[in-house]
Amino acid sequence: MKPQNLMLSAAAVVAQAPSMVGAFSPTTPPPGGNPHAAGSRRSRPGSSTENRFQSGGDSQALSDLEHLIADLMEVNGDTVVHQPQVALSHGRSAPSPLSMEEASTGHGMPWTTTFGRTDETNPLLYMPFWEWQLDFMKSSLTNLHPIECSTLNGIDVSYNENKEKRARIVNHCYASDEYRKIRMTYYDAGDSVQVFNSVWYPDAKYNLPVLGIDLLSFNRKRYLAIVDFQPLHQEEEDHATTYEHILQPIKDKYDNLKGRMSSKFYDETQFFSKEMLFARFEDGKIVDEDLFPAFKSYVKTHLDLVKKTSPSTDPKDVQHVFDRHMTYDTYSADRDPAAGLFAAMFGKKWAEDFIYDFLFSLSERSEEGLDFSPPGPPQGRRSGGPPQQGNAPAKTEKVSEKALPVV
Repeated sequence: MKPQNLMLSAAAVVAQAPSMVGAFSPTTPPPGGNPHAAGSRRSRPGSSTENRFQSGGDSQALSDLEHLIADLMEVNGDTVVHQPQVALSHGRSAPSPLSMEEASTGHGMPWTTTFGRTDETNPLLYMPFWEWQLDFMKSSLTNLHPIECSTLNGIDVSYNENKEKRARIVNHCYASDEYRKIRMTYYDAGDSVQVFNSVWYPDAKYNLPVLGIDLLSFNRKRYLAIVDFQPLHQEEEDHATTYEHILQPIKDKYDNLKGRMSSKFYDETQFFSKEMLFARFEDGKIVDEDLFPAFKSYVKTHLDLVKKTSPSTDPKDVQHVFDRHMTYDTYSADRDPAAGLFAAMFGKKWAEDFIYDFLFSLSERSEEGLDFSPPGPPQGRRSGGPPQQGNAPAKTEKVSEKALPVV
């Protein structure tokens, strides 16, 4: 049996044993807990099976499932082929049947040529960031594996393109023992717009900030960069450990990354740390000379922080952290300034599903839907939230200076 078929076979066997499903269903809320506690969304129907994850019958069910999976392992000589185990933690997704090699090279990644027009020798400005991050993840994370890039309706959002406007987007999603979800997005529209966005969600047993990364280039004249340990709580001391003091020496090295965000679009009191790397600049040399090394340091430091932090074993603490992840996602989805860009390039329906069900998959959909209006202070929307990808008009030839988000 091929390794990529192992989990599919296990799922088929488990499907024939309904008594075991309740113990491992990631969509069943804990008794008396938040209905989203295990990754379900308001649009997901609740499971009719009793959640037995904390009941006395779990040990036998777990043992039975482990034996079933063990029976499906194929031994080739002295080598046992392992598939990443489906984690039973809050918000976890089942592993993709793809191998790491298949997932990391999907849709021709890493790209070497642009889909749009260019006058540059390095048109894919942030592709080195993508490649470095993926290599770092492979070498540093425990049990790293790909997870599906799809919406609640099962629509694959790992890739989309607009040939007429010469723009494309690719998305990868991974998980490890340390992180329940790491998503990576690259948007390529030639010299008009280049975007690299990534968010690292620690497993909910770690009460630690989310690592957020947004790097944008408009017409190769205007640049926006945000890298931050985005706090789950307004008070740093409410996290499992403090962290701003370890970021300050890194930030101090880079004067070009010490900008302040305007209050016209975002609320700095929501999901931003005091040591956020923030920069708006016009000198492209800053990308390689300052931004790249600072980005590497923040990524490495975030993983160090996770590894040095003792995971919580208290279900209430884990639930509280997971609730904060949901709040983070909801704020971010409501205020994502890239909504208009995605709608213009790929359609409003795709944009809404992509933002709510993939980029911020734990978010609550706003009753009025996403705001597809041009960049600027949102009207009548929920406030706060971390910045995500920048906005741009539909045409890819040139991006008007007036169309840039005010941050």
